[in-house]
Amino acid sequence: MTLDQVNTFCRKLPVTAHGVQWGGADVWKVGPWDGGKVFVIARADAISFKVSDIGWEVLREAKGCRPAPYLASRGMQWIQADLTGGLKAAELCGYLEASHALVAAGLSQKKRKELGLT
Repeated sequence: MTLDQVNTFCRKLPVTAHGVQWGGADVWKVGPWDGGKVFVIARADAISFKVSDIGWEVLREAKGCRPAPYLASRGMQWIQADLTGGLKAAELCGYLEASHALVAAGLSQKKRKELGLT
């Protein structure tokens, strides 16, 4: 997938906000930009996203993937995938949807209801 394809896909997920930060990375959050929670950090060559326990076990040593720098070193289950190889588009889209769902599930019940994610 290209960065444009990643951004197009993330834009279609419910209640998302997009911004550019951290040295020009495309950052996607669940909820509003101010106060939302990050579920994807993408650059032209790589993308980082939150994964489940099973996703962590499967992807941390998969071809084109590795624990996400900075995030994984702090105990978070985030994977960085090479956008030029490794995961196929359909697989990556599935992981991005799962990342969105994991982050949304981590919001308070009140916040999920407020955002229409119940």
